Amino acid sequence: MKVLVIGATGYVGSHIVQRMTRAGHDVLGTVRNPAGSARVAALGARPIMADLAEAEMLDDVLAEADAVLYAAQLLLEPEHAVLAMLIGKLAGSGKALIFTSGTGVVSQKTDGAWSEDSFAEDDTFVPAKWIARRVETENLVRAASRREIRAMVVRPPMIWGNGGCGLIRAFYDSASSTGEVCYLGSGLNLYSNVHVEDLAEVYALALTTGVPGALYHCVAGEVAHRTLAEHVAQQLGCGVRSVSFDEAVEIWGKFLALIIMSSCSRTRSPRARRELGWAPNHLDMLSDVAHPAYRAG
Repeated sequence: MKVLVIGATGYVGSHIVQRMTRAGHDVLGTVRNPAGSARVAALGARPIMADLAEAEMLDDVLAEADAVLYAAQLLLEPEHAVLAMLIGKLAGSGKALIFTSGTGVVSQKTDGAWSEDSFAEDDTFVPAKWIARRVETENLVRAASRREIRAMVVRPPMIWGNGGCGLIRAFYDSASSTGEVCYLGSGLNLYSNVHVEDLAEVYALALTTGVPGALYHCVAGEVAHRTLAEHVAQQLGCGVRSVSFDEAVEIWGKFLALIIMSSCSRTRSPRARRELGWAPNHLDMLSDVAHPAYRAG
């Protein structure tokens, strides 16, 4: 297949590109500059210079591709507009379109406490106002299956592996700014997690066996924030401490403090395991804590 990866230079997108090329697909990856072109070419894909704000730039490559895997990171309103544009251009083609969302849509603000709530793919929930537009985008994509598109949504949890986890990096950053590794409240909150290579496998499986209109989670395990903080502290030889929400904002900024550090998002993936036959190979998020990339950052 000819597979277009939108967001090919990102953490998730680059691993998707590698998985698709390993499967023997002819992979095209969108880039925004020459440095991105070199990176995508090094991964074995063909770089496509494109600006998602200019829809006509994608016309030729969309006509050429058999499948579109969306892994870009945009603000919610531009993201919705881009997916609406892609659906309009792909309608009636029978081609695949896979949109990358995230389990932040089911997150709950717990101020560091654990929540017993855990959500499978099609469980009902009430999203927070800040993320409601993302849910609308998910629904837009899933409904596109009624327009002769093999449209699906992948909703990853916290992603880790190969030194690229933003949460682990945030714990390292807290030590750089305060001298100790910090966590919010009791630190018992968490996001369920998946290794980035196991996540890339979901896209490979969905391309071949995914059900149009489906939503797929991909969960390998759970590690509480305080446990992660303690393991980072062991690497650095420093202490750990709990902080209030106000101090968390000072350390990490309001977005990260609110959306990640004070929230709990526990999910399960029965549909992906049942329909795709997906099973993760990397189960221990703590194994990534010692990766040298976090110190380099």
